[in-house]
Amino acid sequence: MIYPPSINSFDVFGINIKFYGITMALALTFAVCAVYFISKKIYKDKINPNFFLDLFPIVAISGILGARLYYVLLNLPFYTNHPKEIFAIWHGGLSIHGAIICGIIAGIIYCKIKKQNILLCADIGILGLPIGQMIGRWGNFFNSEAFGMPTNLPWGLYIPESLRPERYITSEFFHPTFLYESILNLIIFVLLLYLTKKELKTGIVFFSYFVLYAITRFMVEGIRVDSILNIGIFPVAQIASIIMFIIGIIGILVVRKNAR
Repeated sequence: MIYPPSINSFDVFGINIKFYGITMALALTFAVCAVYFISKKIYKDKINPNFFLDLFPIVAISGILGARLYYVLLNLPFYTNHPKEIFAIWHGGLSIHGAIICGIIAGIIYCKIKKQNILLCADIGILGLPIGQMIGRWGNFFNSEAFGMPTNLPWGLYIPESLRPERYITSEFFHPTFLYESILNLIIFVLLLYLTKKELKTGIVFFSYFVLYAITRFMVEGIRVDSILNIGIFPVAQIASIIMFIIGIIGILVVRKNAR
């Protein structure tokens, strides 16, 4: 069984440091390092790797703001009554779909300003996303959030009673969906790296991420009990994943058609 730590923060010189924040910082650091070294190793003849060091802060900040804005909009009644909580990201509440949307928009704008090949930059830059997600999901572990239905499996995650959904108040252990998604994101990274080395048409790797992550999130969301919002019987994250999947498939088909 998996037990989250009894504390989720510590003090350094009077400054309170959250494990959630440390996890996010590590996620961003490993993401940019992965992109930099991959671009230097595989794409050094096509683009200057230092370009991504300049691009990263813009995409990262835009992604974080987008992730928070997306989450707040989906929980608008709560944040309308608790406006101070809008800025308390250390309590959790960053939506990957919002991060993807705003991060990509910021990346496209920056690439156009710098007159870089957008799809080439997207193919390289997208490789950092599953690495960041793989590490970032552990922030949910420290906050005891993003868990699934009750389970008796050996790797069940213990959730304190105060954080359990009311309908599962008597259950102690739940599916660690944060862990499932973390592992699946590692697999996505390996698959994208494999596609990168195959030297496929520009844009294939980028749109393949959409397809792979859409499948991953759709499956994981199906067993979560803390979905932000449901539209009918479907969590909004599953609907967003379906849209991502369609965009990914269309993107791959368009890239292949244009290549021919």
